[in-house]
Order: sequence, then structure tokens, then C-alpha cells
Amino acid sequence: MSATWLPPEQYAETLVKATAFACLFVTDEHDRPVQLRAVYSQDHPWQWPGGTMEADERPWQTAVRECREETGLVFGGPPRLLAAVFGLPGAQWPYNTVGFVFDGGRLSAEEVAGITLDPEEHDEVRALPLEEWRAHMPPQDFARLEAVMAARRTGTTAYFDTWDWEDC
Repeated sequence: MSATWLPPEQYAETLVKATAFACLFVTDEHDRPVQLRAVYSQDHPWQWPGGTMEADERPWQTAVRECREETGLVFGGPPRLLAAVFGLPGAQWPYNTVGFVFDGGRLSAEEVAGITLDPEEHDEVRALPLEEWRAHMPPQDFARLEAVMAARRTGTTAYFDTWDWEDC
């Protein structure tokens, strides 16, 4: 350990960099995960409403804002964390990724049918039984989906740390 203290700005430049995201995990009234198909990602086509945190936001605020922007749904809470997600950098992304998955609850059939997608981001909404999602997503994505479903069912927050960019 060095005996020289750096000013905060200099010290911050030496630290590992990370981006952060937050999202809402929702199911329909039959407890089937609801996901959105991204138009910009062939590697990870099915996603939950969410996105990258802005500089002035906390994770919960990001999840609620992104859900409203991507689906038209307004969620009021309370915040219930289902999972923390971590990924190491790789060829597709140069930074660590830290994510927060919040419980967005169960949507009625009318709420699912009323989802309004931003066509620049998503082009389809689906609600499928958990096991049927396996055929529509990479193993890494399905493992995260299983972990989040288990967290909701058990009430124990999941820690999912295999969201590495090298595995994409």
C-alpha cells in the first residue's frame, strides 16, 4: 500500500469502471414471465423493462422510469429487490456491469395487452411458462430468469454473478 494519498478525482481514475442497470421483473396473472423482444440485440433478444442508470438516478428510479418509457406501465412500488446481477467486461463491452432486478408484480391480462412498446427498442411482448423460455434465449439468460423466479418464490434475493460479457 502506498503512503501517498491521491486527490479523489485522481484516485477515481485508478478504479475499476462499471456501468449499472435496473429493471422490473413482471409476470402475468398466471405467473408466467413477461418479456420484451429487443430489436437491437440478437444475442439477448428477450429482456425485462429496464435500462442503464442515468447519473442522477438511483436503481429503483431507473427501473420505474425505464418501465414507463418502454411499456407505458406506471409502477409505484414498493421497491423489492429480487436480484443483484454482476458481469465482467469482455470483447463486446469494456466495463463491469452491475444490475438490480426489482419485482414489478403480476399484471392482469388487460395490463399485458395494454403494453405500448417503443418500436426503436422492442417489437414484441410475450408471457410464457418458465420452461418454454429456455428455447428462446441463451443459457446464461435462462439461468438468470430461473434465479429471479426462485427469488420471487422464496423471498430470498438472488446474487447472479455470471453475466460476463465474454460469455455473450
